[in-house]
Amino acid sequence: MLDKLALILTIIGGINWGLIGIFQFDLVAWICGGQGSIISRIIYTIVALAAIWCISLLFREHDTVAEGHHA
Repeated sequence: MLDKLALILTIIGGINWGLIGIFQFDLVAWICGGQGSIISRIIYTIVALAAIWCISLLFREHDTVAEGHHA
Protein backbone atom coordinates (compact mmCIF):
# COMPACT_ATOMS: atom_id res chain seq x y z
CA MET A 1 0.00 0.00 0.00
CA LEU A 2 2.79 2.44 0.92
CA ASP A 3 4.60 1.54 -2.31
CA LYS A 4 1.54 2.39 -4.41
CA LEU A 5 0.96 5.67 -2.57
CA ALA A 6 4.61 6.65 -3.03
CA LEU A 7 4.42 5.76 -6.72
CA ILE A 8 1.23 7.81 -7.21
CA LEU A 9 2.78 10.83 -5.49
CA THR A 10 5.94 10.48 -7.58
CA ILE A 11 3.86 10.33 -10.77
CA ILE A 12 1.98 13.47 -9.71
CA GLY A 13 5.31 15.19 -9.06
CA GLY A 14 6.58 14.11 -12.47
CA ILE A 15 3.49 15.47 -14.17
CA ASN A 16 3.90 18.76 -12.30
CA TRP A 17 7.55 18.97 -13.45
CA GLY A 18 6.39 18.25 -16.99
CA LEU A 19 3.93 21.12 -16.79
CA ILE A 20 6.70 23.39 -15.53
CA GLY A 21 9.08 22.30 -18.27
CA ILE A 22 6.63 22.52 -21.15
CA PHE A 23 4.27 25.32 -20.13
CA GLN A 24 6.13 27.07 -17.27
CA PHE A 25 3.06 26.33 -15.15
CA ASP A 26 3.42 24.97 -11.61
CA LEU A 27 0.09 23.32 -10.82
CA VAL A 28 0.90 22.81 -7.13
CA ALA A 29 1.85 26.46 -6.67
CA TRP A 30 -1.24 27.56 -8.59
CA ILE A 31 -3.55 25.46 -6.40
CA CYS A 32 -1.83 26.32 -3.11
CA GLY A 33 -1.09 30.02 -3.52
CA GLY A 34 2.48 30.13 -4.79
CA GLN A 35 5.70 28.16 -4.45
CA GLY A 36 6.55 29.82 -1.16
CA SER A 37 3.30 29.00 0.61
CA ILE A 38 3.56 26.53 3.44
CA ILE A 39 1.04 24.19 1.80
CA SER A 40 3.04 24.08 -1.43
CA ARG A 41 6.25 23.43 0.48
CA ILE A 42 4.61 20.58 2.40
CA ILE A 43 3.34 19.02 -0.83
CA TYR A 44 6.77 19.37 -2.49
CA THR A 45 8.38 17.73 0.56
CA ILE A 46 5.89 14.84 0.62
CA VAL A 47 6.43 14.21 -3.10
CA ALA A 48 10.20 14.28 -2.59
CA LEU A 49 9.93 11.76 0.27
CA ALA A 50 7.76 9.55 -1.92
CA ALA A 51 10.40 9.69 -4.67
CA ILE A 52 13.10 8.72 -2.18
CA TRP A 53 10.92 5.81 -1.03
CA CYS A 54 10.52 4.70 -4.67
CA ILE A 55 14.30 4.33 -4.90
CA SER A 56 13.90 1.30 -2.61
CA LEU A 57 11.69 -0.33 -5.26
CA LEU A 58 14.74 -0.61 -7.52
CA PHE A 59 16.64 -2.74 -5.00
CA ARG A 60 13.96 -5.17 -3.85
CA GLU A 61 14.35 -8.81 -4.81
CA HIS A 62 10.64 -9.59 -5.06
CA ASP A 63 7.86 -7.75 -6.80
CA THR A 64 5.41 -7.10 -3.96
CA VAL A 65 2.47 -6.65 -6.33
CA ALA A 66 3.01 -9.96 -8.12
CA GLU A 67 4.00 -11.79 -4.93
CA GLY A 68 0.37 -12.47 -3.98
CA HIS A 69 -0.21 -14.22 -7.31
CA HIS A 70 2.50 -16.87 -6.79
CA ALA A 71 0.51 -19.15 -4.47
